Amino acid sequence: MNSKYKISKYKNNKLDNVEDYISIEEPLEINLKYKDGKDWKKENLSITMRTPGDDENLSVGFLYNEQIITDINWIEKIESYGENNGQYDFKNKILITLNNSDNVNISQVKRNFLMNSSCGVCGKTSLDALETLKKDKPKYPNKKINKNIIIKSPEILKENQTQFSITGGIHASGLFSNDGNLIAVKEDVGRHNALDKLIGETLQKKLLKENDQFITCSGRLNFELVQKALINNIGLMIGVGAPTSLAIDLANRFDMTLVGFVKQDSFNIYSNSQRVEIN
Repeated sequence: MNSKYKISKYKNNKLDNVEDYISIEEPLEINLKYKDGKDWKKENLSITMRTPGDDENLSVGFLYNEQIITDINWIEKIESYGENNGQYDFKNKILITLNNSDNVNISQVKRNFLMNSSCGVCGKTSLDALETLKKDKPKYPNKKINKNIIIKSPEILKENQTQFSITGGIHASGLFSNDGNLIAVKEDVGRHNALDKLIGETLQKKLLKENDQFITCSGRLNFELVQKALINNIGLMIGVGAPTSLAIDLANRFDMTLVGFVKQDSFNIYSNSQRVEIN
């Protein structure tokens, strides 16, 4: 999703008034409806700034990646509503109704979001929290991934970004098979949203194959992005930029291979380099 804006462009020692395509950013309110005994309850889970147009996949991916749901079959229906009052005609609210609420700890969900909104995640507490959610470490195959597949994946991702080629201001996440074939790609102004959209679509279309795929992201890799990949048993994650220290700690703790700073002739491996074939 993009829109034309009038801008002033400086080039060749002169300033011209031109029109440029800009990525649209709008808020999305994600709400959850579930049954508590005999009564239906509705909870506001999150407000995220996103690129409109793929809200269902974004919301499903968000719920799963945050482990609010652990089975996509818990979802009974998804509804978009709430007209935007701005210049763009988008529905900026979404309601997900669950048919099984027995395993959803709503009070814990609310506490987590309050904590994250006020102070963010922090070090060891975050690592321990993920270990509680994911009791079993993923079992990754011994098959190595060739260096050329790693180097080519950001280029393939970029070639399949429809909005980036127009606006230049949008992130992407792509799911690849271990032999380098692109399975799905999603874009958004937010890196986390792009990954949530990707996971949401692959869950709904049943495209995820445990231990046989990797994810490439257009920017740097932080704790939350690595966490989302680990929840879905992704054993290799690639970023065009650098990872944070906590992202590396998390990858090491769960035996993930983390690769960053990928260029045409180089890249850095930050954890579990034994899975990368250099020759």
